[in-house]
Amino acid sequence: MSAIPWIILFTPLAAAAVILFLGRFSKPLSAGLAIGSAAAVCVLSWWLFTRPDPTETIRFYWIDFGEALRIPIGVTIDHLSKVMLVVVTTIATLVFTYSVGYMKTEEGYWRYFAGLSLFLFSMLGIVLADNFVMMFIFWELVGLSSYILIGHYFKKDSAADAAKQAFIVNRIGDFGFMLGILLLWAATGTLVFSELTGRVAEFASNPVYLTVACVLVFCGTVGKSAQMPLHVWLPNSMEGPTPVSSLLHAATMVAAGVYMLARIFPILHAVPVALDVIAWVGGITCFAAALMATQQDDIKRILAYSTISQLGYMVLGVASATSADVPMFHLFTHAFFKCLLFLCAGSVIVGMHHEQNIWKMGALKNKMPFTFLAMVVGSLALSGCPLFSGYYSKDLIIGFAVVKYPFLGWLSVVTAGLTAFYTFRLIFVVFLGKPKDDHAKHAEESPLVMLVPLACLAVPAWVAGYGFVEKMFFHVTEPEHVPHILHPILLVLFAAGVLSAFALYRSAAKDPVSIPFFANRLYIDNLYSWIVRNIQDGGAMVLSWADRWIVDLLVVQVPSKLAWACGFVLRFLQIGNIQAYVFFFGAGAIGLLYFLIMK
Repeated sequence: MSAIPWIILFTPLAAAAVILFLGRFSKPLSAGLAIGSAAAVCVLSWWLFTRPDPTETIRFYWIDFGEALRIPIGVTIDHLSKVMLVVVTTIATLVFTYSVGYMKTEEGYWRYFAGLSLFLFSMLGIVLADNFVMMFIFWELVGLSSYILIGHYFKKDSAADAAKQAFIVNRIGDFGFMLGILLLWAATGTLVFSELTGRVAEFASNPVYLTVACVLVFCGTVGKSAQMPLHVWLPNSMEGPTPVSSLLHAATMVAAGVYMLARIFPILHAVPVALDVIAWVGGITCFAAALMATQQDDIKRILAYSTISQLGYMVLGVASATSADVPMFHLFTHAFFKCLLFLCAGSVIVGMHHEQNIWKMGALKNKMPFTFLAMVVGSLALSGCPLFSGYYSKDLIIGFAVVKYPFLGWLSVVTAGLTAFYTFRLIFVVFLGKPKDDHAKHAEESPLVMLVPLACLAVPAWVAGYGFVEKMFFHVTEPEHVPHILHPILLVLFAAGVLSAFALYRSAAKDPVSIPFFANRLYIDNLYSWIVRNIQDGGAMVLSWADRWIVDLLVVQVPSKLAWACGFVLRFLQIGNIQAYVFFFGAGAIGLLYFLIMK
């Protein structure tokens, strides 16, 4: 079995390399290699998952200077990585297949599938990594891959800008992540997850140090999993192709931050202050993102803010739950219903001739019945409807949060109601009412190659939270001392959200609710633009001053004037008189002898 994890890891990379060199000559070859590699690693991942083998680590040392510095490259096969492998490869196979229909007429077909395969390789590296160094390497590769995919339509300025923003914003979080890794290594001499977990007691004498290290490591999650205030890149990443959005949001890039926290769960729970920081960031993010989602008009941006909100739930679950299985359970269910929702949105966009504004849609229920049914299933799961997957996993996190962080817990309860509202606002505006545009009048159902992945995803989006599935993948326990009123309140808020969305939007031709503060994303993007603009303006003034008074004066003018002055003085010694030169030579010799004698 020891070779299987390496085969899983490098198969997508090999496919990406072949597509890069040969794929441009054949579209079927590009798609076939990408889908074939994803399907192959999916089968191997499921095979690994069904094996009852104990935890296995396969490692070699990349850099080895003895006890002073040893940096390993290794893969670990335990229950957590097995579950994540199954989710990532299953989602990737379905998205790759769906892409054949979605990208059929798009340019850069081979480049797109090469990027997808590289992205899958990068994410598998994060999942399999047994230490922080290897995880960080693949963490950065995921950032590079996402830059390539988000900027696929690089000729369009908005897509190029979105790719650059995603790359730069993630580097901010990753800088803190790197500092945290270095602090952990400096304190323990190791970066292997299993060894770090065993050495938590070594930090007992300096809890402040461990707190700083853990908060800095969490910065990586803030960037990669789009938590406030570094969430701004994720909605703008919707400029990429819709299957890319689905892959980013479902089980890969944005889930990497939560997976990393689950990997170091025992370390985090030895640091109460760091847990408090994590909880507040997650709780505020899940609520604020839901508010912003209620006023968005782009079908993909609504789902993007929904992802930010659900990631906030997962981060809150890391801080409040007693087991890493709790946030990972929601990551598991969210992967399926969010992938389903994005692919349904892509189906709508194709049917609408690439229109994304929901207020130009309407009455698509009869035009695209299969897409409508699939999207309803995904929406019910996202909204926490009983008997659908999100109901079980999200409510579990809310229960833990209400017990440990009451304010944040009840804030997440309110967020659940907002989720039902903005999700069914999208459903009612897009699929009910009257056609609001000519494209809506002539919309057609998507081809079979796009509908089959929807059907495959609709099943786990419905049942992934059921007990028999949960016991197969996780071992979660219910929180203690949960208020009895919690579950009835959640059901009431779900019903209130759906009914209020129905009352407001079932036949609306334009948005009857206008809250500029939410529509403009709490003006956070505007604030960042103002800061960047002023930094540029201020930086130009500072650079101008530095160029004049430091570079020009101290670096150029002062040395040049000094050289001129020295030359001016020394030229008097060059008088062309031999007797004078002999005199100077003699005087110098006498002076040197005097110095030696006196010494």
